[in-house]
Amino acid sequence: MSIERPLPEPSAISQMFWQKASEGQLWLQYCEECSQFIFYPRVICPHCFSTELEWKPVSGRGVIYTFTVVHRTDLPGFENQLPYIYAVVELEEGSRMTTNIVNCEIDEVYIGMPVEVVFKELTADISLPYFQPGCK
Repeated sequence: MSIERPLPEPSAISQMFWQKASEGQLWLQYCEECSQFIFYPRVICPHCFSTELEWKPVSGRGVIYTFTVVHRTDLPGFENQLPYIYAVVELEEGSRMTTNIVNCEIDEVYIGMPVEVVFKELTADISLPYFQPGCK
């Protein structure tokens, strides 16, 4: 018996991220004080502690900063996805995101690999950003 995967629960802080993702766009918070993009959504900048944050679109392009291949899980709802590539992607804008790498064979993934965002619709309101091999 397969259990459905848990869904993200947008908060007041992350609502814009999820709204834009459901529209097929990647938007991140941007700090007006130190000019840094921020991921994950929060109320203060982790670089300079400013609260002057706004939302801006980003390119959706980056490189794999690090990754691992997940072969076993005890998380309900993820068993049918094994094996999968769990990664940290460094975006062109400098921020890093945790994600899954899709449309790529496990033995072809490497650190520094150029990737681009793709979205997988889970519900009408929730789409997850994944990354796939892309041009740099």
